[in-house]
Amino acid sequence: MRERTDFKNLRKKMLEQQLVARGISDKKVLEAFGKVPRENFINEDSYDYAYDDRPLTIGYGQTISQPYIVALMTESLELKGDETVLEIGTGSGYQTAILAEIVKQVYSIEIVIPLYERVKKILSGYKNILLANKDGYFGWKEYSPFDRIIVTAAPEEIPQPLIDQLKDNGIMIVPSGPTGWNQDLLKITKKNGRLSTEKICDVAFVPFTRRHD
Repeated sequence: MRERTDFKNLRKKMLEQQLVARGISDKKVLEAFGKVPRENFINEDSYDYAYDDRPLTIGYGQTISQPYIVALMTESLELKGDETVLEIGTGSGYQTAILAEIVKQVYSIEIVIPLYERVKKILSGYKNILLANKDGYFGWKEYSPFDRIIVTAAPEEIPQPLIDQLKDNGIMIVPSGPTGWNQDLLKITKKNGRLSTEKICDVAFVPFTRRHD
């Protein structure tokens, strides 16, 4: 069993061995990963695996992605620091906190009520995060358009409301495809109202959850 006092050292090893060694180089992203304690965003029975190179279950059929994927998605957003970001799928809140360390404002939507209630407490110290419990398919029109959009669950097709709410010259990072390893992590850029799509890598995310009430 690892002692909890090892977390600082484990975080440093994660940065070096999982992120830098795989090509993550954005200084702002690496600084955020060095600051945010991943152990605060997982279930207590997973503490020993907080910085392992793998996703972890957080209950309700949801997961916290492996650190490298969180870093890759964050770096792919090409953040300067003054952006407003919409996140679909707050989940554990770890990705949300990483973003909040870098950008001006994060708007994050979580559809699973118990996760939403839990993450509200975990993220209460951040003044630049606004959370909502609703169907992320429709985005958050009230605060749109957004400089960046990040989706942390996989829809089979990109929701049109999210495309509509992305600013011109904006970037969306989203996994897409049926459940399983044949999903694509996509980088969608909007310029002059037109979209260009680039595949980043193969991924496996939980399905995009809809509300049917």
